[in-house]
Amino acid sequence: MFTGLGGTQQISLPMLTALRRFSILMTMILEYFILRQIASCTIQMSVFAMVFGAVIAASNDLSFNVSGYSLLLFNDLFTALNSVVMKKKLDAKELGKWGLLFYNSLFMLPIACALAFITGDIEKAVAYDGWRDIAFLIQFSLSCLMGFLLQYSTVLCTQLNSALTTTVIGCLKNIAVTYLGMFIGGDYIFNLANFVGLNISIVGSLVYTWVTFRVKEETLPVYASLPTTEK
Repeated sequence: MFTGLGGTQQISLPMLTALRRFSILMTMILEYFILRQIASCTIQMSVFAMVFGAVIAASNDLSFNVSGYSLLLFNDLFTALNSVVMKKKLDAKELGKWGLLFYNSLFMLPIACALAFITGDIEKAVAYDGWRDIAFLIQFSLSCLMGFLLQYSTVLCTQLNSALTTTVIGCLKNIAVTYLGMFIGGDYIFNLANFVGLNISIVGSLVYTWVTFRVKEETLPVYASLPTTEK
């Protein structure tokens, strides 16, 4: 969250969605080394197209920001690690999706409380006047519920599909943000090569989605498991 929000503050929305594509490549690489799974050639080509478009867009980004780029690339790495490790634990059936959700929240609770205390957010929350406002309480409760549903749907998607598919869908939802951010955000500087790179990356995302679900309908393997050597 820290790296994601920190990077979002420093770069334009279109570049944010483009750089998030690198998490897809990182996920595919980590699946190979951790899960011993290798994606089909078609899937690999669509992933490379997404990353290639992102590289073109980044190389011609007139509002380049080193700090913002660094934070987002770290966020991509953490996202990929989270997805792959989650898939590994779900496949092992040690915890299940409910256990995974519970322990993720449990382990993050002391860290979140410590950060809130250091930044002074706890004092601000206690002193906030809106706790007696019914409308605020309803919206706050709905926000908490939506956060839970988001986490649950992410875990369920990873369990039923793959870590790579979950990562791609997470980036795919930002297509509208890419185009709207060019006009609404006010921080996007138009450049032809940058614009072409963004569109190449988006097309790669759409191709991945089409290939994945077409293969599922035909009941053909999207992934191949690598042989394991017994010690």
